[in-house]
Amino acid sequence: MITLLTIFVTSLFVAFSGALMPGPLLTITISESARRGAVAGPLLILGHGILELILLAALFLGLGPVLEHRMFFLIAAFAGGAIMFWMAWGMFRSLPSLSVRVTGTNVTAKSNLPLTGALMSLANPYWIIWWATIGLGYVVYARQFGAWGVVFFFTGHIAGDLIWYWAISFAVSKGKTLFTDKVYRILIGVCGGFLVLFAIYLIFSAFAKM
Repeated sequence: MITLLTIFVTSLFVAFSGALMPGPLLTITISESARRGAVAGPLLILGHGILELILLAALFLGLGPVLEHRMFFLIAAFAGGAIMFWMAWGMFRSLPSLSVRVTGTNVTAKSNLPLTGALMSLANPYWIIWWATIGLGYVVYARQFGAWGVVFFFTGHIAGDLIWYWAISFAVSKGKTLFTDKVYRILIGVCGGFLVLFAIYLIFSAFAKM
């Protein structure tokens, strides 16, 4: 039991180390939380977690080497860059009508948050690389302790993501009372700009590997 708890705790802190790093999922969490409240983070992580569960199953089926392949990175980087450009365009296009008081027809308010969480994870090839390397190594270690070892690893991993992203959503949603429409639009614009920069970075990374 001590070993299983150790797996859970270490997995939790490893997850924190990844979740704390800025990325497209964090950007979307901030923008959606300003509109949807503290529930945005957990819903985004729901989609993220389902996708990770599928990826975990894929690793068990021996797909680790495939995920590490250069061609897989290229495809993921170009597709991910395109998705991020599309998300950013939706943010920029909705800016004139955005309001923290009126629901309106803004794109982000209509989005399916679990699906968005899965898309933002899938759009980031470095997330896939993490699972194909660090994640795979952790899974192999946890399997030594049977199915419960993997369960405790995955539970700790998801708990780390959920705690951090819920905290971000809670902080942003509570601060919403201090937002004016102008501040809200600036926040969404900055988030959209970050997605554009990250998309450009991914695409340049892909070209560098060609």
